[in-house]
Amino acid sequence: MTAVAESTADAFWTTSLRRWNAVCWLLFAVMAVGLVAIDRPGGSKYVALALLGGVVVSYAVLYRFPANPVIRPHVYLSVLVVALGGLAYLRGNYAGLFMVTLPHYWLFGRTPRASVVFLGLATAATLVASVLRQDGWTVEFFTETLVSTVLVVAVGVLIGLWAHSVVGQSAERARLITELEETQARLAEAHQRQGAADERERLARDIHDTLAQGFASIIVLAEAARAGLDSEPARSAQQLRSIESTARENLAEARELVGSPQRPGQAAGSVAQTLRRTLDRFAEDTGLTVDAELADLECDQQTRIALLRCTQESLANVRKHAGASTVGVVLARQPDGVELEITDDGTGFVVAESSGFGLDGMRKRLAELGGRLTVTSSLGDGTRVLALIPLTAEAGEASA
Repeated sequence: MTAVAESTADAFWTTSLRRWNAVCWLLFAVMAVGLVAIDRPGGSKYVALALLGGVVVSYAVLYRFPANPVIRPHVYLSVLVVALGGLAYLRGNYAGLFMVTLPHYWLFGRTPRASVVFLGLATAATLVASVLRQDGWTVEFFTETLVSTVLVVAVGVLIGLWAHSVVGQSAERARLITELEETQARLAEAHQRQGAADERERLARDIHDTLAQGFASIIVLAEAARAGLDSEPARSAQQLRSIESTARENLAEARELVGSPQRPGQAAGSVAQTLRRTLDRFAEDTGLTVDAELADLECDQQTRIALLRCTQESLANVRKHAGASTVGVVLARQPDGVELEITDDGTGFVVAESSGFGLDGMRKRLAELGGRLTVTSSLGDGTRVLALIPLTAEAGEASA
C-alpha cells in the first residue's frame, strides 16, 4: 500500500518537475547571458558565474540521474542555498532565481519538514547576505528586500503545504481504492469458493438421495432374487424386473444430475401422485405394509423434490436399519405449510447418537426452503420423522 501511495506522489512531482524544468533552463540561460554581457569584469562576476554554474550542474545531474547516490535532492538544495546567498551578497538581482527555484524546495524536499527547513535556510542566507551587502539594517533593506522576500516565502510555504496536502489526500484515496479492489477480489474469490462448495454439497446430497438409494435397493433386490431362484422363481422374476426398473430410474437420475442442476422432469404438480409411486415401489420391493394418507396438494418444484427426497431417505433407513413390518406415511396441509409424517414400528434408535449423511442432508434441504425436520425415536418404540415446509403464497392459493 505504501508503494502505491509513494508512486502516486512521485508521479505528481515528476509531472510538476517537467513543467518547471523548461522555465529553469530559460532562467539559467538568461542569467548567464546577463552576467557575461552586462556585468563589469571583475572577480565578483566570475564568482557569480561559478555559483550559477554550480547550480546548473547540480540541477542537470539531479534531473538526468534522479537516483544518483552522490547528487541527491538534498545536495542540490544545499548548493542552491549557498548559491542564493552568494548571489545576494554579490548582486542585487538574485530574486528571479529565488522565485523560479522556489518550487524545487517542495519538489525535492519530499517531506514538508525538509522543504520548510531548506526554504528557511535559503531565506536566511539571502537576507543575511543582503544585510552584509548593504552594510547593515538600512531602510532600503526593510522596505524592499525584507518585505518582498518574506511575502514570497510565505506564499511559497502556503502553496507548498497545500500541494503536499493534495498529494497526501490523493495517495490516501489511491491506497483506499487499492484496498477496496483487493477486498472485492478476495470477496469474489470467497463467493466463488463458497459457491463451488455449495454446489458440491448439493450434488453429494442429490447423489445420496437418488443414485445411492437406488443402488442400495438394487443390491437388496439382487440378493433376494438370488436366494429365491430355486424356491420362488416367480418372486425372483418380479424382483429382477424391479432391479431393471430401478436401474433405469437411476440412469435417468444420473443423466439429469449431469445435464442440469434443475430437474425439468419434475415440474410443479401433485406431490401425492409422486409419493404414491415411491411408496408402491417400496412396498413391492420389501413386502412391508405401507399405510398412506396423502392429501392432494399442489406444491412448487423445490418443495415437491424436498418431500420426495425426505420420503426416499426415510424409507431407505427403514429398509436398512428399522426391521419394521409397517410403515405409515401422512401428507397433510397445515396452516403454516405442508407436513409430511413417516412412522415405522421398527427397533428405533437413539437420535442423539445417530450419525450419517442422510438425516443431515434432509435437515439442510428443508432448511433451504425455510422448513424443519423433527426426528423422534427410542429403542424398541419405532421412529417418527416429521418434515414441515412452509408454502409460498402462490402454492397456498393453488392448494386451497
